[in-house]
Amino acid sequence: QVQLVESGGGLVQAGGSLRLSCAASGRTFNNRNNCMGWFRQAPGKEREFVSAISWNGGRTYYADSVKGRFTISRDNAKNTVSLQLSSLKPEDTAVYHCAASPTTRIVTLKDEYDYWGQGTQVTVSS
Repeated sequence: QVQLVESGGGLVQAGGSLRLSCAASGRTFNNRNNCMGWFRQAPGKEREFVSAISWNGGRTYYADSVKGRFTISRDNAKNTVSLQLSSLKPEDTAVYHCAASPTTRIVTLKDEYDYWGQGTQVTVSS
């Protein structure tokens, strides 16, 4: 089993920044085989892809809505993945979930992710 625990959410004004972190644990978790991703879900909306990073951090991918404002990174020595959120907008308000997919590819479809965290709330006020 793999456990993912997010932290770092909160309330911030538009234009502000937050840094989300996700800690992975579990006997079967292997950094070399996992693409890590971030998704978000706003009330009444589908869970949507935000960003993903390959197992070695060499490749990253972003949704158009966050490109240039969010930055994903990972530290395999610490089994963590982070998402730096900058220039936040009210429409970024959502619960942000970390996810792990057992592949060396970059994946953006939520159905390709096997493990999910409970999420952390990000609220951006106007």
